[in-house]
Amino acid sequence: MARIVVIGAGLGAMAAAARLAVAGHRVTVYERGATYGGAVGRFERDGFAFDTGPGLLHLPAVYRDLFVKTGKEPLEECVTLTQVDPASRHVFADGTRVDLPNASRAGTVAALDAALGAGAGERWGDFLVRAREAWDRTRRPLLEEPQPADPAPLAREPYPALKPGLLRRPTTTLAGIGARELRDPRLAALLDAYAWTYGFDPATAPASAAVLPYMEQTFGSWYVGGGLRALADAVHERCLKRRVAFVFDTPVEGVLEKDGRAVGVRLAGGGTVEADHVVSGAPVPALRRDQVVEWSEGGGWPRHQVTGTSRVTVCLALRGPRESGAVHRTVVHGDGERPTVTVLRPDDPALRPDADHESVTVTSTVRTSGEGEWVSFAGRMVEAAGHAVPGLRERLLWQHVRTPEDVRRDTGVAEVPGPALAGARGLLLPAGNRSPLPGLWFAGGWSHPGGGLAHAGMSGALVAGFIVEGADFRGSQ
Repeated sequence: MARIVVIGAGLGAMAAAARLAVAGHRVTVYERGATYGGAVGRFERDGFAFDTGPGLLHLPAVYRDLFVKTGKEPLEECVTLTQVDPASRHVFADGTRVDLPNASRAGTVAALDAALGAGAGERWGDFLVRAREAWDRTRRPLLEEPQPADPAPLAREPYPALKPGLLRRPTTTLAGIGARELRDPRLAALLDAYAWTYGFDPATAPASAAVLPYMEQTFGSWYVGGGLRALADAVHERCLKRRVAFVFDTPVEGVLEKDGRAVGVRLAGGGTVEADHVVSGAPVPALRRDQVVEWSEGGGWPRHQVTGTSRVTVCLALRGPRESGAVHRTVVHGDGERPTVTVLRPDDPALRPDADHESVTVTSTVRTSGEGEWVSFAGRMVEAAGHAVPGLRERLLWQHVRTPEDVRRDTGVAEVPGPALAGARGLLLPAGNRSPLPGLWFAGGWSHPGGGLAHAGMSGALVAGFIVEGADFRGSQ
């Protein structure tokens, strides 16, 4: 039985902790904040409740596997999962609207043809065929297997772009795909929105980012009853049942090293805890900034993803019930004046004081390099959300704005990591799970296979696999 210290109580870190405890190890989690969940937060006021992080779950099979491997109760006995249908409504700059069904390619093609004109659906369908090729080429190395010691092959672009011809350059960015292959500004905006949602600028994101809409439109979008915070509650409860110990309000200030190996941690206040393995769920850039780890000579900081983006979230408390025909998720596309926003309107009694009120969450991806007048920007977000919520201004009781500084306070960094993407010279690959310091492991959104709830859960499974099975671990089968 090994002694294992886990830094941070995010979803990826807790996923690793539960699996390691089931394998017979003694696991203690040290969390600098007062609660678990990391980016999967909750804001509550006056009977209203809002998810302050992700609002939908993709690839729920990751958490189904976690619950099967760590106990008798499957995921669906611990949380309520519902497929969101339609998966999303899109309101384009010219006023055109389209509802895209959940996990139905034929339905999506038909909906786009009906809303945008004959041929639009076919072009989108042809794009998804090429996106599937990129998915098939990268699924195992980017999602299911440990990151290779030499990730150079993943720096090559896997998307099978159309032949450039004699006078055209090959498509290398997601925006290039939209302009060249979709040939409709609304379809291009639809594609761009998937990139922005995950924190990538389509103008610089590699063509391989095509896997993002493919993943959602193939495997579907799911809502967790009570909000995504309920998933964090369930994972935390599973950890407790497996006798994982949690110590909150206790920052880890340093990783102890002896003979070139991690042997424990130093806590705020000077106390130390010995360990055979240390699993860090903290953001890799925060570890470097705070000098939590000092690599041995010949080591060096591991590569980590840099998106340069964060989130502004506006929580809206509304009087009056949700109208007939309302949908769970609406993307209102920007027009140069208004920002692109995602409006989430879950029809969930757990998030509102009664049936005569509604909780609405509005999010927008922003650059961390800008100073941002967040109050005025939030006002523009609310104006944009009015295209998704009839009579929003008249119904508004109050609003609560969360900025990149709130993200920094809750997670340690303002940036929000995205899923690992191939191409782009490897710049969008996260840190590997195996750190340069033996005995120190990385789990969570800043490590392989990257950001997002499903990807964080996969990182926890990979770290547990390394520790339990050793150097021969090759990932899920």
